[in-house]
Amino acid sequence: MRVIKPRFAALTLAAILALSPLAALAESLSDALVSAYRSSGLLDQQRALLRVRDEDVAVAVAATRPVLNYALSTNWQSTNSDGVPANVSSTRASAALSASFTIFNFGRSALSIDLARENVLMARETLVGVEQKVLLRAVQAFLNVRSAHETAMLQANNVRLITQELRAARDRFEVGEITQTDVSLAEAKLAAAKSSEAAARGQLMIAREEYKAATGHYPDALQVPPSPPITARSLDAAKAVARSRHPDVLSAQRSVTVAEIATEISKKAMMPTVSANASIARNINQMPVPDNTATSVGITLSGPIYQGGKLSAFYRQSRAQAEAARAALHLSVQGVEQDVANAWARLAVAAASIQATDQQIRASRVALRGAREEATLGARTTLEVLNFEQDLLDAQAARINAESDQYLAVYNLLAAMGLLTAEHLRLGIASYDPEAYYNAVKGAPVRVISPQGERLDLVLEALGRKE
Repeated sequence: MRVIKPRFAALTLAAILALSPLAALAESLSDALVSAYRSSGLLDQQRALLRVRDEDVAVAVAATRPVLNYALSTNWQSTNSDGVPANVSSTRASAALSASFTIFNFGRSALSIDLARENVLMARETLVGVEQKVLLRAVQAFLNVRSAHETAMLQANNVRLITQELRAARDRFEVGEITQTDVSLAEAKLAAAKSSEAAARGQLMIAREEYKAATGHYPDALQVPPSPPITARSLDAAKAVARSRHPDVLSAQRSVTVAEIATEISKKAMMPTVSANASIARNINQMPVPDNTATSVGITLSGPIYQGGKLSAFYRQSRAQAEAARAALHLSVQGVEQDVANAWARLAVAAASIQATDQQIRASRVALRGAREEATLGARTTLEVLNFEQDLLDAQAARINAESDQYLAVYNLLAAMGLLTAEHLRLGIASYDPEAYYNAVKGAPVRVISPQGERLDLVLEALGRKE
């Protein structure tokens, strides 16, 4: 394993800390969200799974159409009888074309199409939920990098201040104003400050790695986040939006519909099916057997008589699954409302924390200024001055965390309401259109052969998935 020299690591980290958040080419929060949206492998995976569901509609539609099959065969046979010197051989060939079509099955085919469509809509809501998670992770990564950067700079500044205090303490010790104990205490404080600075730098490196995982690249300079987007005027209004917009609730509603359709299908599975079939076969034989053609057309009525109670069990099972889906919908609404309330509370706490820490910072600065003046007159010890500096440092660090918490609480609230999407945030990018592929395949086109199949090729090419 290659070992990085301490001096090189320090220079690299110093370059990171020196990046100004207000630089001309600084990355904004919107830029980070766009990068996360475009580079997310999780979104690509979910989009592919959605296209799998789209094809289920095509499969269900295909089941309502005639089925055509062909068969070609050839056979050569040789017979050698005992006592007969010559072999008897024959060659036969046949070609057959068959067709079958379901005429009536009490609506099971139509229900299967409806079931496939509901599964598509449920998969779309799942895709929106994944999109929210991807964007929320990018927001948190952006805020963590900024907070870690500011904390690291704050700790570095604290080390400089304590170094100056230590230098002043040594000078005062040389002239006999203070004792060696005061100098040692200042040295201990400096060592602790350097340890905190190293920890802050480590947190910055960790935050940068998480940023790369969330957005696909390392951060350079990051801009100050813009004003948080508007969420809702009241907690009740936020909950109302969440009940109507959150993808988990909408997906649970689709799941109830899917379960109800599945129950109806299992009930109609006990009904008979009327189907038609036709076939034509041409047999070509070796002389002297003449060739022949066989044609048949028929209608079949088929259905279950007794299957040991299996169909009834399936029906009862589907009814129980429908009840479970309705209960899951209730739980989903409860969970979403709780998430909204929690995010609302965190937002209020963060706002109060910012106000309190601002007051604490102002008071700590006044106290530190007075302590330094008193120390020059011998009324304060070096340790007391350092303690006042630590109080100010703690207040400033708390202010950084509170500001980050406030931004994160806003976006958590948006996610809880179901509004943390590229479309709602108006990121200005071409978002994925789930309708495009669905519209291309819902009619079950034959790819390459039909005009619909050619349009499907264009959709696949636009999605970047055509091989």
